[in-house]
Amino acid sequence: MDVSAQHDASSSNVADVGEIMQAIAEHKGCGTTGGSGKASCGSSAGQGDLPTEIWEKVKNHPCYSEEAHHHYARMHVAVAPACNIQCNYCNRKYDCANESRPGVVSEKLTPEQAAKKVLAVASTIPQMTVLGIAGPGDPLANPDKTFKTFELIYNTAPDIKLCLSTNGLMLPDHVDTIAKYNVDHVTITINMVDPEIGAKIYPWIFYKHKRYTGYEAAKILTDRQLQGLEMLTERGILCKINSVMIPGINDQHLVEVNKAVKSRGAFLHNIMPLISAPEHGTVFGLNGQRGPSAQELKALQDSCEGEMNMMRHCRQCRADAVGLLGEDRSAEFTTEKIMAMEVKYDADTRKAYQAKVEEERVAKVTAKQEELAELAGASSDIKVLVAVATKGSGLINEHFGHAKEFQVYELSTAGAKFVGHRRVDLYCQGGYGEEDSLETIIRAINDCHAVFVAKIGGCPKGDLIKAGIEPVDQYAHEFIEKSAISWFKAYLDKVNGGEIAHVERGDAAIRQGALISAA
Repeated sequence: MDVSAQHDASSSNVADVGEIMQAIAEHKGCGTTGGSGKASCGSSAGQGDLPTEIWEKVKNHPCYSEEAHHHYARMHVAVAPACNIQCNYCNRKYDCANESRPGVVSEKLTPEQAAKKVLAVASTIPQMTVLGIAGPGDPLANPDKTFKTFELIYNTAPDIKLCLSTNGLMLPDHVDTIAKYNVDHVTITINMVDPEIGAKIYPWIFYKHKRYTGYEAAKILTDRQLQGLEMLTERGILCKINSVMIPGINDQHLVEVNKAVKSRGAFLHNIMPLISAPEHGTVFGLNGQRGPSAQELKALQDSCEGEMNMMRHCRQCRADAVGLLGEDRSAEFTTEKIMAMEVKYDADTRKAYQAKVEEERVAKVTAKQEELAELAGASSDIKVLVAVATKGSGLINEHFGHAKEFQVYELSTAGAKFVGHRRVDLYCQGGYGEEDSLETIIRAINDCHAVFVAKIGGCPKGDLIKAGIEPVDQYAHEFIEKSAISWFKAYLDKVNGGEIAHVERGDAAIRQGALISAA
C-alpha cells in the first residue's frame, strides 16, 4: 500500500468534506428541529447537525455514528475482569474464542500488555480510531487497571479516542478521573428507572463493601446511574445509553428509560435484543426467557426515536473485539504475537490513511444524493426492508455464502435508512452450501423484500425466491444506499405500473445461538 500516493490522491478532495457532509444532514432525518423535542444529534447526524466540537468527537467513531461505522474500526481490551453487579442476562466467560457477545474474552490483559496491543492494532489497522474498555467485568469495578490503561494510551497515542462502558454503579466516584484522561465517550447500561422492574433483572449488587438484593439493590443502582449520567453530561462528555430489551419485563418500560436519559443529556440510546440462548448459561437463558423478534425490536426503537436518536448498528461486541463493527480480528493479535512484535506507532501514516477513508466517504454521500434526486417528487406510503451483504466501506462487496451478518435498510420515498443487522450462520462451508444454515438465513431476513449481494449461487438464489426474497446482484461492489434507492425506485415503478403487487413481509428471527468464529 502506497500511503503517500493515497495521501496525494485524497488531498485535493478532503477539503470538500465539509460541503458534502453538510448535505448529509438534509437527508439523515436528524435536523435542528426534531420531533417531540428530539435533539439534533445521534448516530445518524451529519456535520451540519452538530456543534463543531461534537462533530469532531463522533465523525469517525463507529459506535456513535452510524455512517462512520461503515469505515472506521474499534477495539476493546480486556483489562477489567471483576464485576460489582449480577445481571440475569450475563454470564462472563474467559478463554473463550467461540462466542460473540458481551462479557466474553479469549485473554485477560495487564494494562501494559493492553497498551502494546493497542499500538500494534492501530499500526496494522490504520482506520482503528477508538479504544474501548468494556470488561469482561465492569471497568469501574477495576479502576486501577482501567485508568492505568487509559493513561498509557493517552500519553502514547493521543489521536485514538478513549471509551468506557459501565453499569454505572461506581460512575459518580470516577467522573474526575474520566475527564482527566480525556475519556470523552462513556456508555452506561441502563435497563430500568423503576426498582420494581430492576429487581427482576439484577439479583444483587455489591456496593460499599456490602451486598444488596432485590428492590434495595435496584434502587441504589438506578440512583447512581442517573447521577453519573448527569455529572458526565454537565462536563460535556458524550454519553450513550445501552438498554437490553427483555420481553415481558422491561420492553414497555424502556420508553420511560428513554425519556429519563434524554432529560439528563444522553447523546444516544441503544436498545439491544436480549441474548438468551440456553447454552450461554445465563439465568434468563436457563429459565426460558425469550428475546424479542426483529419486528418487536424495531417497533420499540421506532417508538423511542421520536424522543431521542437511536443507535441501531450495535453488534453487542465481545470484550476483546478488534476491527470494524461486525468483524472480529482479535485472533490476529494474541498476547504471544503482540509481545514478540516490534511495534512502531506511525501517527502520520494513520492520518494519511484516514484522509483516504474520508475521500471514499465523500464519494458515497455524493452518490447517494444523486440517486435521491431521482426520487424527488415521488409519493408513496410504501416502506420495505432490504438486507445487504457487506464487508464494510458502505459497499455491496460480500458474497452471499460468505456473509456472517446482513445489514438491514428501510427504503421509502425519503431514501434509505439503516435500521439494524442480522447475524447468521455461514452458508458456504469449504466449497459447499450448508442447507440448514440457509434456512436460518431466510428466517433472519424474512421481513426483507430483497437481499443485495456481490455474488450468489444458483441454489440459494432459488430458495430465496421461493421464500419471497429477491436476490439482487446487479449492484455488486457499488455503494449500498445509492443502489438500494435505485432498486426501490424501480420497485415503485413496477408496483405503480401493475407489474407486481406490493405485499407486507412477515417477522424475522434475531439469532440467539453462539457465533462460531471463522477459521
